[in-house]
Amino acid sequence: MSVSQQPAPARSDLAVAASDAAATPAVRYPFRRHGFLLTIGSTVWAATMVLFDLDPTSRVGEIGYAFGSGLFQTGLLALLWVLWKTDALGTGKVAKTALGIETVLVTLAIGSTIADGVGISDLNQPGWALLDAFWPFSMFGMFLIGIRIAVAGQWRGVRRFWPMVAESWAVVTIPTLIVFGPIVAQVVAPLHLLVGYAVLGVLVATKPH
Repeated sequence: MSVSQQPAPARSDLAVAASDAAATPAVRYPFRRHGFLLTIGSTVWAATMVLFDLDPTSRVGEIGYAFGSGLFQTGLLALLWVLWKTDALGTGKVAKTALGIETVLVTLAIGSTIADGVGISDLNQPGWALLDAFWPFSMFGMFLIGIRIAVAGQWRGVRRFWPMVAESWAVVTIPTLIVFGPIVAQVVAPLHLLVGYAVLGVLVATKPH
């Protein structure tokens, strides 16, 4: 067994170490909560699709589905806020206006979800039918935003292109439902949510400042 002794560091050594630490700032992840909210919302909505189908018929199913989709839509609002703060669509007025319009669409879609959850929606009435239409409008708007993020190039690496993958949910799921029917769509819809939006939430949560 050997015993070695190290001399105590000089004050100049301590000063250099402190200087190096100050020169290397800690990495910050300011959008952690927003990203995780999107991931949780996507996962819960996918789970309600599996449990209650894409078009639930029971009252319990309607409430559960509304809860899951509403949580997902709240995650979308969080995502839109991050896109705004990071200039993900660009720095011009058109980009900001597009995000503002999409925020209104998602908010109205949340109103439709709440109406479905509490059981007051009546799609035979024009007003309720119009409110319900904001659901697909908002999802198609997210798809256009995903394309714009990739074109703008403000986000780097996989974060530049994954929004386009995630936000293609509507343009993938709806044609699948029409062409292949509800059985196939029942698999594609939740799987696409997990691969797309749930992963995007993680990428947002781990995005450095």
